[in-house]
Amino acid sequence: MIDGFVRVGPLMDAASYPLWAQQLIEECRESKQRVVQHAFYRALRDGTLRSATIRQFLIGGWPVVEQFSLYMAHNLGKTRYRRHPGEDLARRWLMRNIRVELNHADYWVNWCQAHGIHLHELQEQEVPSQLNALNDWCWRVCTTESLAIAMAATNYAIEGATGEWSAVVCEGGQYAESFPEEQRKRAMKWLKMHAQYDDAHPWEALEIICTLVGENPAPALRNELRKAVCKSYDCMFRFLECCMELDAQQRGKARPALAAG
Repeated sequence: MIDGFVRVGPLMDAASYPLWAQQLIEECRESKQRVVQHAFYRALRDGTLRSATIRQFLIGGWPVVEQFSLYMAHNLGKTRYRRHPGEDLARRWLMRNIRVELNHADYWVNWCQAHGIHLHELQEQEVPSQLNALNDWCWRVCTTESLAIAMAATNYAIEGATGEWSAVVCEGGQYAESFPEEQRKRAMKWLKMHAQYDDAHPWEALEIICTLVGENPAPALRNELRKAVCKSYDCMFRFLECCMELDAQQRGKARPALAAG
């Protein structure tokens, strides 16, 4: 029997959620910080990355951006009307936000075009295979796991980290000013949308997850949720490490080997 959860405090306050969810946030914090504090984003903000490195990042990231709405649609298919309060909450939220994610794909294309990257290059995906790992993981978790675990891996983990790293890139305005004024608004729209407006999305996803699994999920389920969230962060981290390795190679500098695990 699931002990029902109904949020009574502020959406974006960890104390509004069950103790197990607060513990989940803490247990995953280190993995998340490896992503949002990664040197790649500061280098992008400061204009110290080579153009080939930025191209690899934008081309390699395209499948996740393009297909994020499809991950959500797959999860939407797991819901049934009035079968469970969590499913009803997820159903409404996913329906509303799938259209938003479709628009975000357009904004990513605009960002790429500002760096001289054409749509056919995004579609051809001539990038190292390591950059496919995040998209592969998202599809696997959304295909094989429950609604709660899949949303934890995608809408909670990936959207949450993305909102934070987007804000890093936008800090100070240096990166925006690297584009000609006539291109700036279009080039920056994806980043600005995520840095300014997506802050609530991971918290909304967390509320849905808590409503689905209740106040006291079994330890095994809690562990699976933690592993799914950290797996997403780890895939994002390895993506960034791959980009930085390319940048170092172009400069003739060796980066330390990425630790296994």
